[in-house]
Amino acid sequence: MTTATIAARSAAKTTTQISTFFVGDILLGLDISHVQEINRHLDVTAVPHSPSFVRGVINLRGEVVTVVDMRQVLGLAPVEITKGSRNVVIHFGGELVGLMVDRIGDVLTIADDEISPPPAHIRGIEHKCFRGVHALESGIVVILDVNQVLADS
Repeated sequence: MTTATIAARSAAKTTTQISTFFVGDILLGLDISHVQEINRHLDVTAVPHSPSFVRGVINLRGEVVTVVDMRQVLGLAPVEITKGSRNVVIHFGGELVGLMVDRIGDVLTIADDEISPPPAHIRGIEHKCFRGVHALESGIVVILDVNQVLADS
């Protein structure tokens, strides 16, 4: 192969930037284009009779934002607020939604052809929530399908 051919193939390779975060020991990520901001706004006002995965609402510069406990969405024990806890504010269905997570990871640039489908043996909400997985030197990042995560919750 010539250098020009290799360069053309590399240029044609599409990539996705993934914002990563931890829920428990699980490294999760989502397409950064969904992320509005990441903040420490964790003083949430509970909403009576809301589903268990809805932690409550916050006032984000005059806009009411629903905050979802990602631990409960994924079937884990409810989140305990720590110094590392963060609120990942995303765009969903024309409004902003906060995803309460245990801590923030890195932003990764991943070639789309390096994202594998979710393992076939995973069933239930977890399987529908996963867009795919990507192997890292230190483990695996599970890439979420935000639309499925919030639609199924």
